[in-house]
Parts: sequence; C-alpha cells; structure tokens
Amino acid sequence: MAHCGPKLNLYREDIPLQTKKRPTIVFDLDGTLIETAPDLVATTNAVLAHFDIPPVDRAFLETAIGQGARAMITTVLEHQSIPYDDAKLEELFQDYVAYYARNISVHSRPFPGLIETLDRLEARGFAFAVCTNKLEGLSRRLLDALDLSRRFEAIVGPDTLGVAKPDPAHLLGAIRLAGGDRDSAVMVGDSAADIDAARAAGVPSVAVTFGYTAIPARELGADRLIERYDQLPLAIDELLGAKSLTSDTKHP
Repeated sequence: MAHCGPKLNLYREDIPLQTKKRPTIVFDLDGTLIETAPDLVATTNAVLAHFDIPPVDRAFLETAIGQGARAMITTVLEHQSIPYDDAKLEELFQDYVAYYARNISVHSRPFPGLIETLDRLEARGFAFAVCTNKLEGLSRRLLDALDLSRRFEAIVGPDTLGVAKPDPAHLLGAIRLAGGDRDSAVMVGDSAADIDAARAAGVPSVAVTFGYTAIPARELGADRLIERYDQLPLAIDELLGAKSLTSDTKHP
C-alpha cells in the first residue's frame, strides 16, 4: 500500500520506524569504511615477490583496489607487462587470498569519524549494509577483527550473489538482504563502481573524497560529496527528504 503521509516521517529522529522498512545506508568497504590500503599493498607486494615480480607503489594500487582481488592482480600484471595465463593468475590469486587472510588487519582501521557517525545514524533508526567487491569471507574477517560486523545487517561480496559492482544487482541484493527497500536506501562509496552501480539501480549516492579511485571523486557523478564522515548525516537527510534534519537535535 502506498505511503500517504509526508516522506519526512520516515526519517524523523523522534518518530519510531515501526510500520516501514528501515531506511538503509549501503557502504562500500575498502576506501569507504576502512583504510585498507596499507595491508592491501603489503599483501600484493609480498605475493609479487614470491613470484619474482617487481613491487608496485601505493598510488598505483589505490586506483585498482575497487575492482576486487582477481581484477586488481590482473591490472598489476598488465601494468608491469608481465605475461600470464589463467593458471598463473589463479595461483597468484590463491596466494593473495591466503596471505591477506593472515594479515588482514595489521594496519587497517576505520576512517576517522566513522564510528561516531554510525552511532548517530543508528540511533535515528537507519540500518547499514556492506556492498563490496572484496570476497565475503575476507570482508567478514576484516570487519570481525575491527569489531564492526555487528553493525551491519548484511555483508555482501561478489561471491555472495554471483555479481559484482558496477552491476546494480549487487547493490539491490545488499539492500534486500539488509531488509531494506530501494526507495529508502543510499549508497556510499569511493569509486566509479560504487556510483555507477547506484545510478543503474536507481539509488541515490554519496561519494567520499578520501577513498581509492582512478577518477577524482568530484568527477564520479554522485548525488552528494563528503570530505568527512560528520558530513554524512546531512547528505543522507537531503537525499531521502528529511528536510528539517540538519543536526541531531530532536524537534518537539
């Protein structure tokens, strides 16, 4: 049945979300929720060294992180003009997954302000999900190590549903598994894969400027852009129609 009241009531902090699906914020993982580049670079170069392949620098690798591990390894090999076949790629990939699983949170940490922002939004009734091109098992291992898995209703990797961003089915599946609805969801990410998936899914998007992307965040075409996590609540309010919510102050 169509909702006849003002859309604002879905997001007001002082009105319980009892009869509607909870509005859902879907986050990318690497470069959006968590600063993972140090551990990803260390893993990549350790695996490359095992195969006598020269290391790559962080600046280059950051442009490929959002692709997922297998595609990232392929990009590295092609960048270095290293010949490979499917068997070699698979061997590199398996070594990468094994090494990364053992060293997944040596240096990786949540971006500044994330925890406080999740607390604020959760108190207002929002649900959270993760939609990432990192394998689901590795994603859960990382979030478990940082005591963050419990914050998310769904953690969806490319192997969870058999699709990966920018395919919109990946994002829509994450929203569904989190118990949400496309009409009251927002995608937060750092790369073209995130923003393109949101656009194709008909979901508004927020791009962060502090992540990993080959294209500057301002050029991704997101609906909103944030430089810090404390700017996210206002961006969400603007996108989902909560016009009066510019802070956490409750209205009478």
